[in-house]
Amino acid sequence: MLDIRYEQTQSPKPIPGPEDPLNFGTVFTDHMFMMNYKVGKGWFDPRVVPYQKIQLEPSAMVFHYGQEMFEGLKAYKTQDGRTLLFRPDKNIERANRTNDRICIPQILEEDFLQAIEAVVKKDEAWIPTKPGTSLYIRPFIIATDEFLGVRPSDTYLFMVILSPVGAYYKEGLNPVKIWIEDDYVRAVKGGIGEAKTGGNYVASLKAQVKAHDDGYSQVLWLDGIERKYIEEVGAMNIFFKINGKVVTPELNGSILPGVTRDSAIQLCKHWGLPVEERKISVDELLEAANDGTLEEVWGTGTAAVISPVGHLRFEDTVIQIKDGGIGEISQKLYDTVTGIQLGKIEDEFHWTVEVK
Repeated sequence: MLDIRYEQTQSPKPIPGPEDPLNFGTVFTDHMFMMNYKVGKGWFDPRVVPYQKIQLEPSAMVFHYGQEMFEGLKAYKTQDGRTLLFRPDKNIERANRTNDRICIPQILEEDFLQAIEAVVKKDEAWIPTKPGTSLYIRPFIIATDEFLGVRPSDTYLFMVILSPVGAYYKEGLNPVKIWIEDDYVRAVKGGIGEAKTGGNYVASLKAQVKAHDDGYSQVLWLDGIERKYIEEVGAMNIFFKINGKVVTPELNGSILPGVTRDSAIQLCKHWGLPVEERKISVDELLEAANDGTLEEVWGTGTAAVISPVGHLRFEDTVIQIKDGGIGEISQKLYDTVTGIQLGKIEDEFHWTVEVK
């Protein structure tokens, strides 16, 4: 168990009110968690301190070789005043898989959770309660050795910052438009596609800018080898309902194993819907759109939770999904997942953890 020390901020910031805008990832709370690592010493000096700038040498390895990881989860305030985390064990498990992949020392699951709970409890008053809002939690680790050379760092800094947020997409739950990318490649099996590290996201920026310029919210990636199989959207996993079956790309080593993805699969199976995790080609998708069997498309992710997709574009072909509105399964998944997160629906899967 961590022996966490606390330092109270001397310059508290105004907490946003119900009518204040909460643009995603732009507002940060008063405190943050920090902990250091050194080879031979392990993780040490866990602390909750005022949100602050960090000082690093220009030679810090994170700047030159990209050895860093991050996670994302949320805290919610229930109507009876409890604070709930949604499946933090899955985020911590994934964080340690990322750590292992990019040679960052792992953090004990109980210590990781304690760190999150400590800073969330400290800034609990920042959790917004307006519908569609939550407290976004961003744990991350950076390599801090002052050294220019390609090797794992001997020192690291683990931090957790908090941000009250509204909808990730400006459309909210309204359907988004997705661009299927056929030029650039984000990841391949054997690379770091299944790790949550910044390199995955910087690789997506060029295509994302191109899509945004044409009015599309996100990019849907194809596999990097054959360039024909659907993988994932830049900020979420993707699902299709084709001829009564829920289909999502199988985890193949280049797709991030999303926590909300897993939740959606479990819920669909619980409701008796047939679910297939398998390869799905863009040709199959276009054929299903043409013959009318493509019934619904949605994305899943911590930031957006459930994001219905109203239009897909591949090359010069634009597909409208049914009437372009919110599909039945998308709505049901959103209502169920957020209902569990907010404590409005019985958590029969034991997915939530109360912060006490």
